[in-house]
Amino acid sequence: MNAVAEVPIPRRTLAPPKEGEDGLFTQSWYPICLAEEVGSGEVKGFDFLGGRIIVMRDADGRPSVLSAYCPHMGADLCTGEMVDGAVRCPFHFWRYGPDGKCVATGSGDPVPPTAKLFAFPTAEKYGCIFAFNGTEPLFELPDFPKPPEGLVWKVGEWNIRMPVDPWVICCNTPDMQHIRVVHGIELDGEDPHKEVRWTPHSMTYNLKGAMRDGTRLDYEIGIHGTTIYVQHGELGGRWFGFVAPMGLPQPGVTRLFFAVAVEDDPSDPEGTKAFLDAVYDLEINVATEDLPIVEHARFKPGTLTKSDRTLARFFQYLREYPRANPAGEFIN
Repeated sequence: MNAVAEVPIPRRTLAPPKEGEDGLFTQSWYPICLAEEVGSGEVKGFDFLGGRIIVMRDADGRPSVLSAYCPHMGADLCTGEMVDGAVRCPFHFWRYGPDGKCVATGSGDPVPPTAKLFAFPTAEKYGCIFAFNGTEPLFELPDFPKPPEGLVWKVGEWNIRMPVDPWVICCNTPDMQHIRVVHGIELDGEDPHKEVRWTPHSMTYNLKGAMRDGTRLDYEIGIHGTTIYVQHGELGGRWFGFVAPMGLPQPGVTRLFFAVAVEDDPSDPEGTKAFLDAVYDLEINVATEDLPIVEHARFKPGTLTKSDRTLARFFQYLREYPRANPAGEFIN
């Protein structure tokens, strides 16, 4: 009698929605560029949420993030220039202020009431310029528990774009199995599932243990929104802070930025710089370990175990997270 082949039971999955699905995106802060990329009195264009935006700075250095296409004839304002604190369209010299409103037409005709750009809530922090996907931010970008005037920073953008949405990368933070087996961190005691702190727009917890080489670590780590990884605490007895903001030029593509802060020690500038460089390189190495996984995985949450309790809760967080696209008709 021939044996009957056993057919595997299909996995049950409750995957979070992909960015851009149904024309919507999660309402989070997204880094658009490094702050140094746009100087005072400059305007530059960038891809964002599958559309086009501009970042401009006034003469005092205040940044604004606006939709890129002039509502008159659709010219891309990235090729315009700043005139009297407003970006001037290269096509017909219509000018738009930091709030997105047209302040003058090139011909002198009255400004039409619909002559407006979408103005994103804008912030400059961690050496980056951010835009919030919405009309009002749902949360503020987090701070470190150290006085900012006493910190030294190293900021950059990774030269590799990850072929996934930012929330996929963020899933590594609540994935305690991943932290142990991929990054080689041996946690003290049991996984800290019970200590995770949840809000409608964040999850954080404390991580204590040792790296592969035995170096002790004591961090607070977490995700804010769906695009901001934050970590701060002690490595080998010395404090540092790290932020990895994730930009979204188009669905399924992540721009990864790195911002590391250490406490300044004026008595040992070389030691401060060496520690800063070492932590920055450490975070680059962590991303490098993750890259081949996210490049080739078909990320589809399904068969989970008790070690995935926090990860499963994070999937629920993502499924319930607010999504919108109020700028859609302006940036496309």
